[in-house]
Amino acid sequence: MKLNKISISVLALSGSILVASMTSASAEDVLSIASWGGSYQDAQSKALFQPAAKEMGITIKEETYGGMSDVRLRSKSGATQWDIVASGSGSAARAAAEGLLEPLDYKVIDVSTFYPGLYTEYCVGSDVYSVVDAWNTKTYGENGPRSWADFFDVKKFPGTRSLRDKYDINFQIALLADGVPKEKVYEVLSTDEGMKRALDKLRELKPHVAVWWKSGAQHAQLMKDGEVDMTTGWNGRFDVVRKDGAKVDYDFNQGFLDYDCFAIPKGAPHKELAMKFLAKISEAKIQANLAKYITYGPANKKAYENGLIDEKVAKTLPSYPANAEKQLRINLDWYTKYGEKASAMFQEMLTE
Repeated sequence: MKLNKISISVLALSGSILVASMTSASAEDVLSIASWGGSYQDAQSKALFQPAAKEMGITIKEETYGGMSDVRLRSKSGATQWDIVASGSGSAARAAAEGLLEPLDYKVIDVSTFYPGLYTEYCVGSDVYSVVDAWNTKTYGENGPRSWADFFDVKKFPGTRSLRDKYDINFQIALLADGVPKEKVYEVLSTDEGMKRALDKLRELKPHVAVWWKSGAQHAQLMKDGEVDMTTGWNGRFDVVRKDGAKVDYDFNQGFLDYDCFAIPKGAPHKELAMKFLAKISEAKIQANLAKYITYGPANKKAYENGLIDEKVAKTLPSYPANAEKQLRINLDWYTKYGEKASAMFQEMLTE
């Protein structure tokens, strides 16, 4: 949103000072927020940013970005940082470890009714989503892959696959496909042998991976266009394109329950206002809005109370108890300790 410009041909000196003062004050009421674009950011804007900004009487300047790597680049170059960035929980944990984020003030931000584990010292949960395996119903009907073993079984389910072009989740699904119980996945992945085992399983599937997707918008479009027969991806993105007629379905079984969060980059121009804004969008009544636009669950469990979210809609959300119990929760400690090593190993495998 852009500020209105005032054009005046002749100004008295006192008038010039007044206008300059007004411009300066209004600039203090503008927050820059970077997110990932597409249907996700559109939902964030309608459900979170705009309602909260209206209540606070401020203006939001939205931008799209490529993740914490962009925060890192701005930090190194000395460029002006965004005030708030949306991030995956794992990326935020790594960025915090690098000193790229401001600690959050939980005397300002109330997380007393949040689900346990959906906020950290540097990032406060915005929504809960699932990484699932989605399939083309034109190819498989309603009998698509119901487990990661099915996803990797190219004889039982012939067809093209798509996986993310980063290590995120790929190591975990490979071990599940190889028979590791979900409660043992991170224990196994915390060893060199476990990471090698996961990579070997991914190498088996690699010839059948037609596209290594880079964004949520891309993996959703792949399914909408029928370019691949199955893919990993974020549940809400698939629901959006399904409403637009895409032949796609998915199952929460063996999904990965994760959350997105909001962080304040180190050196943000409007840190105090950003903190107050995070407090506002963490309120149950604001977080409940998101389910109207995309099927991601709230981090604030109070949003499920008092009819803030329609019960029929609630049952489709990843954090709904019956759905959550089928899934594996993301382990941020593993990402912090082994993420850099896993990323390097995965990228090397891609170039083989």
